Amino acid sequence: MGASFVPITVFTVLWGIVGIVCPIFAPKGPNRGIIQVVLMLTAATCWLFWLCAYMAQMNPLIGPRLNNDTLIWIAHTWGNPYYNGTK
Repeated sequence: MGASFVPITVFTVLWGIVGIVCPIFAPKGPNRGIIQVVLMLTAATCWLFWLCAYMAQMNPLIGPRLNNDTLIWIAHTWGNPYYNGTK
């Protein structure tokens, strides 16, 4: 699985609208600057979180493949109550 152009473009545009266009329409008042900063930071962090989650799926971490002897040794060493000491 590789990076696809469509999802990256769609989500970048979506969070770009939230972070660039929405602050323009923030209501006038003493807290307008705070609302604009909150919208920009929300868009940036949500986009970055989405991008990290999307990229993590490209190269998933898969655990090691252990043979039976190693699994028996781990069960014995960690004190598995179902381990009876025989192979």
